Amino acid sequence: MNPIEKWHTKKKFPYKFLVQVIKILLVTFQLCLFAHSRYNHVNYSWDNRITFSHLFLKGWDPVREVNSYPPGLGPLALYLKDDFYETIDYAVNEYINISNAIGPYSYANEDNKRIPPVLCLYHYKQGVIFGFNESYVFNNEIEEKCLNLSMPENVGKTFSVVSDLKGYNIVFSALVKATLDFSLKTVNFKAAGPLSQPDCYKFKIQILFNNEDMDGQMVLSLDADPVRLDCKGDVEYISDNRIDYILRSILNLFVILICAVSFILCSRAIYRAQQLKYETMHFFRQYYKKELSIEGRWEFWNLWYIMILVNDTLIIIGSAIKEEIERKQFVGDQWNICSVYLGTGNLLVWFGVLRYLGFFKTYNVVILTLKKAFPKVARFLFCAILIYAGFTFCGWLVLGPYHIKFRTIASTSECLFALINGDDMYATFSIMAVKSPMLWWFSRIYLYCFISLYIYVVLSLFISIIMDAYETIKLYYKEGFPKNDLQLFMVDGVEDEFYSSDEETSNCSPKAWLCCFRM
Repeated sequence: MNPIEKWHTKKKFPYKFLVQVIKILLVTFQLCLFAHSRYNHVNYSWDNRITFSHLFLKGWDPVREVNSYPPGLGPLALYLKDDFYETIDYAVNEYINISNAIGPYSYANEDNKRIPPVLCLYHYKQGVIFGFNESYVFNNEIEEKCLNLSMPENVGKTFSVVSDLKGYNIVFSALVKATLDFSLKTVNFKAAGPLSQPDCYKFKIQILFNNEDMDGQMVLSLDADPVRLDCKGDVEYISDNRIDYILRSILNLFVILICAVSFILCSRAIYRAQQLKYETMHFFRQYYKKELSIEGRWEFWNLWYIMILVNDTLIIIGSAIKEEIERKQFVGDQWNICSVYLGTGNLLVWFGVLRYLGFFKTYNVVILTLKKAFPKVARFLFCAILIYAGFTFCGWLVLGPYHIKFRTIASTSECLFALINGDDMYATFSIMAVKSPMLWWFSRIYLYCFISLYIYVVLSLFISIIMDAYETIKLYYKEGFPKNDLQLFMVDGVEDEFYSSDEETSNCSPKAWLCCFRM
C-alpha cells in the first residue's frame, strides 16, 4: 500500500514517507552549503589563474579572460626562437619579484626563500629537417630533460635562461613541448566569516609551451592547480570558529544516517517483495497449474525503491568525501567528484518526489504517459540516433577543417543538436569558409537536409508518439486500465475465477494472502 492507503485502512503511520521527507530537507540544505563553498573555491582558483596569467605570461591580453563565441582572438602563441627564451625570462623574473604583486603571494617553502623554477624539455630523440632537399633524420622516441633554473644572487640582476642552457642546444624542429613549473602560497581572507576561518592555498603553477602540432606555432598557456593547506594563523580566531566545522560535520553525519536508514528500509522492502514473488509463483503453479506472467512478476519490482537505493548510495559517498574535504584531507579534483555525487544524488531525490505525487490521479498522468510511451520512444530514438550519427561523422569529416563548429566530433554533435532546437542557425550557415565552391554548396545541402529532416519529420513523429501515449492513458482513465493475471487475482470479485474450491485450499483466501502486496 502507499502511505495514504496505509493511513486510511490501517491507521499505520507512514514512517518511510517521513524518512524520505527528512532526507529531502537535509540533503538539499547540505547541497546548498556545499554549492556555496565550491563556488567560492572554483571562483577564487579561476581568479588567481587570471592573475598569474597577467603576471607570468608575456603578451597576455585581458580580452582572453572572457569566453566569447566565436573567439575574438586567436591562441596566444610564439613564432620566434627569441620569443621562447624571452617568455621564460619574463616569467622567471616576475617570479623573482613576486613581492611587487598586489596579491599576498609568498614562496612555497617555510622560510619564504625562492625555490628555483623547473624547466622541462620534451623532444624527439632525433628530429632534424632538411627542407631544401626533402630529407630528414627522425626517431619518435620522446626524451625528457629537466633542470633547476639558477636564481640571481644579486638584487636587481635579471635572469637569463640562455646562460642556464649553455652546452645544451634546443632543436626546435624536435621539441614537442616545454614546461616551466613553480609554486606560490597565499591566504584567502574572503573565505573568513562569522562561522568560518580563512583558507590557505598552495598554487602549483605550470606554463606550457605546446609545440605538438609542429606547425611553426608554439601555443602558450598557464595552469594553476590549487591545493588547500592547514592554516597556522590566529589560534584564538580559529578556536572561536570551530562551531562552523562542528555544525557541518553534524549535518554530514545526519545526512549519512538518514540515507543509511532509507537504504535499509528500501532494501528490506525489495527483499520482502522478492520473497512474496517466489511464493506467488509457487502458488500459481500449485493451485492454478500455470506460470505467473512476466507482467505479473514485474509487479514485484518497485523501480522507485531501486532509484532510492541509488541516490542513497551516491549521497552517502558524496557526504563522506565532503567531510574529508572540510577536514582538509582531500584537495584538487575531489571537489568535482564530490559535486557529481551530491548533485546526481540530489537530482534523483527530487525526482523521487514524483512517486508521491503519483498517488494522486491528477499528477499521475505524467508518470503513466512516460511509462506507456517509453518502449516506442526507445525504438524510435534508436533509429533517429543512427541517422544522427551518420550526419555527425559526415559533417565532422567534410566540414571540420573549414568550420569552427565542426572541428571535433563532440562539437559537431553539439552543433547538430543545437540546430534541432533552432539555435544559432544563421551563424552556422555564415561561418563556413569559402575554400571551395563544391564544399560551400555541400555545406548548404547538408545543413538544409539535416534541419528539414529533424525539425519537420523526426521531432513531429516524436511528439506524436508522446501524444498517442497520453491519449491512451486518458482513455484508460475512462474505461479502466488493462490488468495482468496478478492484478486480476487481486481485484475484488475476480479472484473466484482463479480460486480453487479444493478442500486443501478452502481454509485460505488468496485475496487475504496477497493483500500485503498492495504498496
